[in-house]
Amino acid sequence: MTLSYADAAAQVTAPGQRFETTEIEINGVPTTVFKNAPDNLRQIFDTARKRGDATFLVYEDERWSFGEVMRHVDALGALLVETYGVKKGDRVAIGMRNYPEWAISFAAITSIGAISVSLNAWWTEDELDYALDDSGSSVLIADQERAEKAHAPAQRLGVKILGVRCKTVPDGVDRYEDVVPLGKPLPEVDIDPDDDATILYTSGTTGNPKGAVSTHRAVIQALLGFGCRTTLDRLRRPEENQPSAGGGAPAFILIVPLFHVTGCIPVMLSCFSGGLKLVVMYKWDPDRALELIEREKVTNFVGVPTQSWDLLESPRFKDFDTSSLNSVGGGGAPAPPELVKRVSSSFAKAKPGIGYGMTETNAYGPQNSGVDYTTHPTSTGRATPILQIAIRDEAGEPVAPGERGEIWFKGPHLIRGYWNKPEATAETIVDGWLRSGDLGRVDEEGFVYVEDRAKDMVLRAGENIYCAEVEAAIYEHPSVYEAAVFGVPHERLGEEVAATIYVRPGQELTVEDVQAHVKERLAGYKVPTRISLVHEQLPRNPAGKILKRELREAFSDA
Repeated sequence: MTLSYADAAAQVTAPGQRFETTEIEINGVPTTVFKNAPDNLRQIFDTARKRGDATFLVYEDERWSFGEVMRHVDALGALLVETYGVKKGDRVAIGMRNYPEWAISFAAITSIGAISVSLNAWWTEDELDYALDDSGSSVLIADQERAEKAHAPAQRLGVKILGVRCKTVPDGVDRYEDVVPLGKPLPEVDIDPDDDATILYTSGTTGNPKGAVSTHRAVIQALLGFGCRTTLDRLRRPEENQPSAGGGAPAFILIVPLFHVTGCIPVMLSCFSGGLKLVVMYKWDPDRALELIEREKVTNFVGVPTQSWDLLESPRFKDFDTSSLNSVGGGGAPAPPELVKRVSSSFAKAKPGIGYGMTETNAYGPQNSGVDYTTHPTSTGRATPILQIAIRDEAGEPVAPGERGEIWFKGPHLIRGYWNKPEATAETIVDGWLRSGDLGRVDEEGFVYVEDRAKDMVLRAGENIYCAEVEAAIYEHPSVYEAAVFGVPHERLGEEVAATIYVRPGQELTVEDVQAHVKERLAGYKVPTRISLVHEQLPRNPAGKILKRELREAFSDA
């Protein structure tokens, strides 16, 4: 007989268990937490020292052991403190591809009590300039492309750049290989659970991104939350959670950016803390992913639904042995029910999975997998032991089960707020509850359904794109009179960016003109791929608001 969800949760979190829960106050709010959690991330990383020569990171032809990674963490931490003068609470930015040095940098920064600032590797110079200035970062650890893009802003702001894997470096940039003092110990520092650990930028509806700030406690509670959920699932359905083929140890493949909360916490940090192998891709390529899954006996594939589609659609899918996979899923966007069916039927034993998290929740939220997912394919799953979920109306009052409203979260894994943005923080976090901005419902069994977004946002392959930011860029073109940006369905990406533009009378404008104009100002993934140029004012409601739903439907009917 399958154990009920509630009974399994009670067993896993009972006194004396690894995931025992207790209640403490966080900012004056009573909150359920994992009692046995480490105090800070430095303690998490210290456990890696005991793993010695065991393989941690596999990148192209490189294999990094836990011991070698920690040797670099210690030395980089020493460089930041002793040479660059980084103190507890200072911000150090990371801007690079998914290189091993990204994980090393994150561990070093947070282990010396500094705050890791994750920069989107696709950002333009202006976007990098804004984030470096807003965060007040004193050091940027960057690869060749980001070091070059950020060079002028860094000089203007007095930010020191440490270049990683740079063949050549701009003036004033230190090369990692030349200055990191391998063999030096990590400087000592006292780090409190409520000290800030990370700033991850999330796009803002006003155009500029907001820096979501998390404490050491928040990141660790989210990390343990993923582990707790895995333990809970094993207890409920042991037949779905058998060891990988050949008895190999769990191994993850990193197919999403580390500057995203999914890549950083449930993937990279889970491997760091759990002693698991992490196979790092230079860039997403489904055929290369299939090669690596077979070669490295990968067990966990965590990405956005787009990537699961890509894997299944590869003409070479059947050429590779994917029997090691236990789980194929992720989050960042809703998964079509058809994808859930295909994952269930296309692999030897991999079960589909999805999670509903945000930057503001450190990626931790309801999760759905296995039989629960195939029987509830449009649900993102149920709440977990340290997480409370409420559905509320516009006045903030709870609604009845099954009724639609805004989804609110409560738990120790939430951000403490937005960097230097008290008004945005107060709007999002109310009495310890975080307003998701998403609309949905919870059924009688506790399954959560995300049905719409209250925020004006496009979710393209896991990337949040705020319409106001793209509209602001379009409006800078002299031939644009009026513009509306919105998302339209896309089979592989989930959504793509669309725009309807009213061309200023007497002016000439082409789709290519608009795309080139936006690309000069914003990252490439924000450039509209579907554009309708019209010669009349856009439809509006009596209050003067553009009726984007009508415009979106026009694209669907085209």
